[in-house]
Amino acid sequence: MALLGAVAVAGAAPYLPLEDTAVLETLPTRPGDPAAADLRRLRIAAAAAPNDAQAAAQLARRYFELAMAEGDPRYVGYAEAVLRPWPEAGKAPAEILVLRGKLRQYRHDFAAAMASFDLALQADPANFGARAWRAAILMVQADYAGARRECALLAPIATELQSVACTTYIEATTGSARAAYARLVAALARASGVDAEYQLWIQARLAEMAWRYGDLAAAERHFRAGLALGVNDNFLLAAYADFLLEQGRAAQVLSLLKNWSRSDTLLLRLALAARQLGLAEGEKHARVLGDRFAAAALRGEKLHLQEESRFLLDLKGDARAALAAASENYRSQREPRDAEILLRAALAARDPGAAAPALEWLESNGFESARLHRIALQLKAIR
Repeated sequence: MALLGAVAVAGAAPYLPLEDTAVLETLPTRPGDPAAADLRRLRIAAAAAPNDAQAAAQLARRYFELAMAEGDPRYVGYAEAVLRPWPEAGKAPAEILVLRGKLRQYRHDFAAAMASFDLALQADPANFGARAWRAAILMVQADYAGARRECALLAPIATELQSVACTTYIEATTGSARAAYARLVAALARASGVDAEYQLWIQARLAEMAWRYGDLAAAERHFRAGLALGVNDNFLLAAYADFLLEQGRAAQVLSLLKNWSRSDTLLLRLALAARQLGLAEGEKHARVLGDRFAAAALRGEKLHLQEESRFLLDLKGDARAALAAASENYRSQREPRDAEILLRAALAARDPGAAAPALEWLESNGFESARLHRIALQLKAIR
């Protein structure tokens, strides 16, 4: 679809397939890739049993995992197609409802995602996934009181580590990063049998917490521990790349992300690293990113407004356009990194009023970040 959008941007008429069975693109796989083999097996099983909700859920879950690992939204579309035969009005199984909620939150349709999770909890009040994802969405929306309520409801059906991870995620965002870090480290040390994917999530949170209160050595240690688990994760790679870029370690970013240019979020970091090093490939990456954002706009997609704002500010030098994108993004997503790009864009555009929502969030929640508080002071100094 990005390829079709790029053609449209160039002024040519988009290609319209004559048949529904026409193959527009084949996603890249490596020969002998076990993930590709697993996907084929799940596709065959789902096709052989079209009325089997469990087979459909397994295939849709795998697509969603690939979307999260690789930052490729096409997998979300494939998962949505798999789940289409189970409409919510027809009392879909809780597992299907949870998956549909995950896909909707990926597309930033948070209200619809919460509705899916609510239906899943009506069908299965002890559904851990539905409750945990509700807490995650409330964190994205900076509704920390709501997230705390979800964590409290989660505790009776969670392990100790899961319960501590839920509450410390909130604490670390509301002024207690060091204490939250210590609690989560201790809970992880006591836990056993934690799967690699969840360990990776914990290591990423610990890295963020340590980075937040200034222990860069600990942050580095946790980022590396997450990478050592051997699980592809777009978020972890992006966060570690940002950590390295902040320290002027751009060459390490190029090495870390050299095989990840298909992901828009990671291509942005590659472009920023190349620009930091004065390499010509930075301009090439920037052109590709520009084409992708333009194609997404033609499709009506706004999945990466935060990254687009950074692209406009740091690569194109267009503070006003960056501020417009950051402001639109902040209306639905209010995580710390969303606040940061809004503050930076407002400062570059010398428009402190546009940064008011992020400034209010920063002051009212006790978020610990010397960098963000420094930008806030610079904004307040503008007359």
